[in-house]
Amino acid sequence: MRRRDMIKGLGLGAAAAAAAACSRDAKQAGPVESGRTYEWRLVTTWPANFPALGTGAIEFAQRVEACSGGRLKIRVYGDGELVPAFEVFDSVAGGTAEMGHGAAYYWKGKVPAASFFSSVPFGLTAQEMNAWLYFGGGWELWKEAYAPFGLVPMPCGSSGCQMGGWFRKEIRSMADLKGLKMRIPALGGEVIARAGGTPVTMPGSEIFTSLQSGAIDATEWIGPYNDLAFGLYKAAKYYYYPGWHEPGSTLEMIVNRGAFESLPEDLRAIVMACAGATNDRMLADFTARNAEALQALVRDHGVELRSFPDDVMRELKRLSAEVLEESAARDPLFRRVLESLQAFQQRMTPYIDIAERAFLNARE
Repeated sequence: MRRRDMIKGLGLGAAAAAAAACSRDAKQAGPVESGRTYEWRLVTTWPANFPALGTGAIEFAQRVEACSGGRLKIRVYGDGELVPAFEVFDSVAGGTAEMGHGAAYYWKGKVPAASFFSSVPFGLTAQEMNAWLYFGGGWELWKEAYAPFGLVPMPCGSSGCQMGGWFRKEIRSMADLKGLKMRIPALGGEVIARAGGTPVTMPGSEIFTSLQSGAIDATEWIGPYNDLAFGLYKAAKYYYYPGWHEPGSTLEMIVNRGAFESLPEDLRAIVMACAGATNDRMLADFTARNAEALQALVRDHGVELRSFPDDVMRELKRLSAEVLEESAARDPLFRRVLESLQAFQQRMTPYIDIAERAFLNARE
């Protein structure tokens, strides 16, 4: 009953995949395997129980336990409960924890191409990211990038298109970005640096106090749902869109390869199916909750919603292209992943133009 109820909550395509994985339990596990239980640790880059991100990791663990009939139990740790947020990659690679949940771009210092497997400036939307990862060769490149570290990556959530961020002053031109201290990680941070600003990387748990105290002048985080939960509207007045730096951010589940390969085949299938289910469910959660939270921010808290000026967006796009090309010149894998993503994006654009873009224009 518990397994059936859990599967009912997974979503459409993901539920079918999870159901198939669960049905393999009895077929593939031998008599010794079927009686053995595993207890794993899952560390995350998010505060414990944080909406969508932290709760998504918890729901993943619950799905795995339900689909495995309790044979694989996973304890989830938030940022700092077992390891700090930015030590998740190393802790899973080193075996301190068997699994980690976060965003791949946090590890660009170790794997320059990692940002592509989360989001890059002016890149793919969430729908396009899933298409590239599952059917455009992106996941294969991701596995190749993490293989030297003994890690198995898989998509496990998406925030959709994020917001441009919270600013203590208005952004009227590129001149307003000069000297700006902004919490913004990865390639987006490199673009801000090229525009004359100072990018700062910090975990989510430190953002509010840094913005409120003036240690930073601006921050991007995620979108209305999580930004409302952090109370960022209390520390900055202007809320800008769109999230040019993260148009469709995929979240990752990384698994220690040795631990993963020690599981029987059916449990490995269940882990992957439940990661796929979480990938679907989290995007739906963000989409629904962001709409509700945006209304609350504007209506109840007087947030001033602003779009970046067109000339600012054009210049940020130009600078983004420069950053990507220069990074590709330094790293062969970065070049290969960039070429794969760009080719996929070019193939997608003619269809998107006559499908989603044309429909949304007509609907409005």
